[in-house]
Amino acid sequence: MSSAQDPFYIVKEEIQDSIDKLQSTFHKWERISPGMGDQVHATKELLANCGSIEWQVDELEKAITVAAKDPSLYGIDDAELERRRRWTSNARTQVRNVKTGVLAGKGNAGAGNASEVRRELMRMPNSTEANRYDQYGGRDDDGFVQSESDRQMLLIKQQDEELDELSKSVERIGGVGLTIHDELVAQERIIDELGTEMDSTKNRLDFVQKKVGMVMKKAGAKGQMMMICFLLVLFIIIFVLVFLT
Repeated sequence: MSSAQDPFYIVKEEIQDSIDKLQSTFHKWERISPGMGDQVHATKELLANCGSIEWQVDELEKAITVAAKDPSLYGIDDAELERRRRWTSNARTQVRNVKTGVLAGKGNAGAGNASEVRRELMRMPNSTEANRYDQYGGRDDDGFVQSESDRQMLLIKQQDEELDELSKSVERIGGVGLTIHDELVAQERIIDELGTEMDSTKNRLDFVQKKVGMVMKKAGAKGQMMMICFLLVLFIIIFVLVFLT
C-alpha cells in the first residue's frame, strides 16, 4: 500500500501539523512577559493542545500494536513497524518537551513564575483531560474516529472487491480446465474406437487375403491367367461405363 493511501501516514501528517503549530505557539509563549493575562491564557491553550496530541499519539500507537499482531494483513513488514514506533516515540518526546517547558516556566522567570503557573494548573479541574475531550469530544474526536473508520471500511471494501475478482478468475480457470479435460476424454474415446475399427479391418483383410491365396492355389497357373483376364475385362467395362457414357 502506498503512503498516500495508508491511513497511518494520513494521521501522521495531521499529528505532525499539530506538533508544528504547538511548537510555534510555545515559542510565542516564551516571548510573553511573565504575569500578563495573555501568558495564563496561552499556558492553558498549550497544555490543552499537549494533551490532545498525546491522546492522538496514544491512539496511533494502539493501531500500530494491532497491526503488529499480523503485519501481512496490513501489507507492512517489521522494518515499517519499527519506523512507525520510532516516529510516535519522537512525536511524544516533542510534545513532552513543550509540556515540560510550559510547566517549568521561562528559564529566566525564576521559581515564583513557575509556582504561579503550577497554581494556575491546580485551579484547572483536570485541565489537560477536560480540554482534550472538550476539543475532540465535540469536533476532532468524532471527526478523527469517523475518518479512521471510513478509511478502514474503504480499505476492507477494496480488499473484498479484489477477492471477489480473484474468486471469479479462479472459477473461470477451473471451468476452462474442466472443459479441456472433457475434450481430452472424448478425443481419447474416439482414438480408442478408431484403433478398434482398424484392428477389425486388418483382421478382415487378412481373412480375404488368405481366401484369395487359397483360391489362387486351387486354380493353378491357367486359372490365375483366366482370372486376371476376367478382372482386366471387368475393369475396362467399368471404366467405359463410368467415364465414356
